[in-house]
Order: sequence, then structure tokens, then C-alpha cells
Amino acid sequence: MIYGYVRVSTNDQSEERQLLSMRKFGISAENIFVDKQSGQNFERPAYKKLLERLKPADLVVIESLDRLGRNYFEIPEQWRIITREKRANIFVLDMPILDTRRKKDLIGTLVQDIILLVLSYVAQSEREFMIRRQAAGIAAAKARGIKCGRPGKPKPPNYEEVLMRWESGEISARQAGKMLNVNHSTFLNWARKKY
Repeated sequence: MIYGYVRVSTNDQSEERQLLSMRKFGISAENIFVDKQSGQNFERPAYKKLLERLKPADLVVIESLDRLGRNYFEIPEQWRIITREKRANIFVLDMPILDTRRKKDLIGTLVQDIILLVLSYVAQSEREFMIRRQAAGIAAAKARGIKCGRPGKPKPPNYEEVLMRWESGEISARQAGKMLNVNHSTFLNWARKKY
């Protein structure tokens, strides 16, 4: 059986390009597993279902190694699970040398292992670079006075009255949150921003 694995990091990203690659390879839609989740770990529902379904001699097709994951230590481990524990094969479309169906001799395995480690390092390095670049962009925006993150929840009309009751000790933060139909931590965030 041939399976495809597709991953994008967020719901906003499109997986269409990867799906097209899987269809061109001849993989049917019911055999393509899609996750919309970060590649930092392998706690992904579709990936776990794929592993459960794998049988010896099955083939897992991925577009590129970073679609499998972006963790230097975990990529080789998952590769081992698929190829050695499950005894299935992997084919990376944009890196045909990473095709475990070919060159199963010692030299072929060594070359694949070396390439796999180098590409795993590159995938994790790219992820860390993206995180640093994002943090720098957020810091620069904040320095310019731009608010980052999702907008705060609007306060209900009775907020000031509830706040005064909480400040006087008449009610707890949990009670205040219930009266405003918000979590008590939201209420406390609003109250702290006043000071």
C-alpha cells in the first residue's frame, strides 16, 4: 500500500501543493494523511493514524523531509520506526536519494543516514531561525508602539460595577468572572491593566 503524508504548520497555510504532489504520484485521497500542526514534535493525530496503519513493505511518500518534521533528534527516530520497526519504506519526493526501497546494502544505508542527519539538522535550524526572526519582528513592532497578538476581549457593560465590588472584597475574582461571563483570569487581566 502507498500512503502520503502532508503537513503544514498552521490552519492558515495551504496543503494544496503537497496534495497535488501526492495525486501526481498516484496516491488515492483516502491514503493521504494531513496534519496542520508544527513540525517540532510528532504528537500529530494524522501522523499517528498513519503509523497505526503501516504494514511491512508499505510506502510512505512525503514531499520534503521538513514536511515530516523539524526536530533534529526526532526525525531520525521516526525514520527508524517507519523503516525498521514497521519495516515500511519512505520516499522523499524532492530528495530521491532518500528512497529506502533502493540501495539496501550497507553503503546505501550509510549514505541515506548521513543525508538524513544533515537534512534533519537543516530542518531544525530553519525552524529555530524562523522563531528568532518572528521574535525580533514582534519586539521591533512593540518598540514602535504596535500591539501584537490577538485583540483583547471587550469588557461587558457591567464591568466597572463588578470591578468595584471585587476591589471592595465583596466578591472573589471567580465570582466576578462568572458575573461577566468570562474566565476569572480574563477578569484579573482586565483589573491589573487598570493599575
